[in-house]
Amino acid sequence: MKRFLLLLLALFLIFLVLTYWSVSIGPEKVKLSEVVERDGDSVTVIATNVYESNVIKRFMQGRNYREAWEARVKVPVLNLDSMKVVEEGGGQQTHSLDLMSSSGVLYSLRSINKDPDPLIPGIARTLGLENIVVDGVSAQHPYGAILSAALADAAGILHTHPRAVYVPKQKNLDKWNDSFGNRLYLLEYETEGKVNWTRFPNVSEIMDTDDLQELKLKHQEKVSIDKRAFIRARLFDIWIGDWDRHAKQWGWVVIEKNGNFKAVPLGGDRDNAFFKIDGVIPTLLTNELVQPMVRPFEKDVDHLPGYVYPVDMYFLRNVPEKVFIEEARSLQKIFTDEKINEAFKAWPEVVNALNFADISEKLKTRRNNLTKYAAAFREEIQERELLSTPLKGSEDKELPEDLIKCFDCL
Repeated sequence: MKRFLLLLLALFLIFLVLTYWSVSIGPEKVKLSEVVERDGDSVTVIATNVYESNVIKRFMQGRNYREAWEARVKVPVLNLDSMKVVEEGGGQQTHSLDLMSSSGVLYSLRSINKDPDPLIPGIARTLGLENIVVDGVSAQHPYGAILSAALADAAGILHTHPRAVYVPKQKNLDKWNDSFGNRLYLLEYETEGKVNWTRFPNVSEIMDTDDLQELKLKHQEKVSIDKRAFIRARLFDIWIGDWDRHAKQWGWVVIEKNGNFKAVPLGGDRDNAFFKIDGVIPTLLTNELVQPMVRPFEKDVDHLPGYVYPVDMYFLRNVPEKVFIEEARSLQKIFTDEKINEAFKAWPEVVNALNFADISEKLKTRRNNLTKYAAAFREEIQERELLSTPLKGSEDKELPEDLIKCFDCL
């Protein structure tokens, strides 16, 4: 027993030494959105060098998508011209600006580089382990949302059409010029707005989930959602490994016809698609017993309950299993090997050279298991209770208890 305890102590000390060694490794000078070449109305840019590593860091904190973050990618330069800044937005990691075109269409300019500082727990700061959180962003693919959009197109799934752009400093940025100029962004449609940019006719408005709830409260049984479309979109999320799909990341294209309203789901912010977790520390921290809602993108779904959100129980409770299976089979039919490979053309060649083989292989394997995932997804939804607290983003809305429980409970 004594030898066993000494061995455990030795292993712990080795782990501790390697951890502090790993978090100390990084670039001498952090660079963000570094322009390495200019060519007319485009630039070649490196997203960041903050995830530089050596063999120790890769072993302890993972290989992740470090090379993609440092890849030299050619993107167009965006001059705002007739677009104006409406307001500053963003989540816990992403800095963003909401823009409006001269025709009234709303866009979002979202930073590709993330700022996880608000997510760093006090204990990590006290122990000098902030880099574990900062470096964890390298598990996200900087251009993953672009590939997700190309795949969504093939399946007829609505998305926000993200594209990478470089925004130089310019007077149209107004008071945000210093903080937002000379940066790399994703430019995409907003998940709300009065002006219709989608393929659907008779659109009254594009709205967030909380506004859809208010529309439901006002018109009650005349308001419904396209459940098949939402099931397809959610199975798509599971397929691409996007584990972060709370209610605020969904917009709704509301189609009005003969006094009735049908809301079609519009997914935004797919930054966590293809989330790659390896290395000793990330693997320990994202174990399903520690953090069940952060899931790695592997050949198989390791913990499907981690993909299920309150928004699923809210909208999809009691939908027959056959609908889930039918949508899964439809996706399987659409996503042939050739169709999957074709979607990667949305990426620059340099990024494809780094990540095509790994991601495409996982997509093809997960595709083959989609009906299994669909059945398990539906079962998980049915086993969970109706909601007793508001959806994320609806906390400040005064909604009746029935409308808090589920969309069709009213």
